[in-house]
Amino acid sequence: MARADLLLKLVKAGTNGDNTLFRKVVESIIAEEKSKQHHIVAQQLLDALSKASKPQSNQPIHNRLLEDGLDSFLYRIYPQKTLDDVILNYENQAVIQDLIQEHHRSDLLRSYNLEPRNRILLAGPPGNGKTSLAEVIAQSLMIPFYVVRYDGIIGSYLGETATRLKTTFDFIRTQECVLFFDEFDTIGKERGDIHETGEIKRVVSSLLLQIDRLPSYVVVVAATNHAELLDRAVWRRFQVRLELKAPDKSMIKIWLKNFEQRVKYDLQYPIDKIANKLEGLNFAEIEEFILDVERKYILSLPDVNVKRLVDECLVQMEHKYSLGNG
Repeated sequence: MARADLLLKLVKAGTNGDNTLFRKVVESIIAEEKSKQHHIVAQQLLDALSKASKPQSNQPIHNRLLEDGLDSFLYRIYPQKTLDDVILNYENQAVIQDLIQEHHRSDLLRSYNLEPRNRILLAGPPGNGKTSLAEVIAQSLMIPFYVVRYDGIIGSYLGETATRLKTTFDFIRTQECVLFFDEFDTIGKERGDIHETGEIKRVVSSLLLQIDRLPSYVVVVAATNHAELLDRAVWRRFQVRLELKAPDKSMIKIWLKNFEQRVKYDLQYPIDKIANKLEGLNFAEIEEFILDVERKYILSLPDVNVKRLVDECLVQMEHKYSLGNG
């Protein structure tokens, strides 16, 4: 059974019509039931919550804005991707699985005066799954996923940015959630950079202070394409630091096999040969190839020559990205 305090909050949210609090409490109950290995109950609650929160036909499920006052600073995104949807090397996958386990069993850790790790830095070239991995963490923990909007946070007047950061973090501290900073180097730049103003240096100091004050139930994920630009003090704030590199051939083969399992048809082409031709691309570009194949397949029904359309897609990719590995 759910804790009495959660049930009390649930009743208060229902009687006051507070949909935000209601969803947060139900998500907490789901997480608690899952931690107790009550997976059937957790799934039933999740299904019921998903049905209740489905947007109207004119509202996209992604990028739904928060309530008035915070929609300039944060996006709320409803996670869709699971850990099976991202391809990680063995080391990174083990770290992420350990992190998820720590949060699912946080009560046990706290009984020993320990807290789950909650600050993660993802570095690497664009297109290799940093945003997707942040979404996966939120989905795995069954908690809300918030993305920082730099266009709303960074102000043109002295003091504005630090004030907006404080407003954002004051709200986030009330949530059990994942807070995602994409292109973190935009705001976490090296304070010793002679080209940066005193205002930017104060913003970095304010940001680090706010991150330090976050409770462990707020998971901060920061992504950067330019790790060398980050302030050294920023690096020290993150207990987990992962590098997401471009996929190697073995990872591409896993991606292609997962695609075949998902669509339920064979590519009629040696996986090894396709992987050779795609080697050197990032995950976003490989996904582009996969989606091209899927579109052509659907548009060619019912008489589909899969090998021919895979050939066409490979030729297009070779022309677009100047590949020559095959």
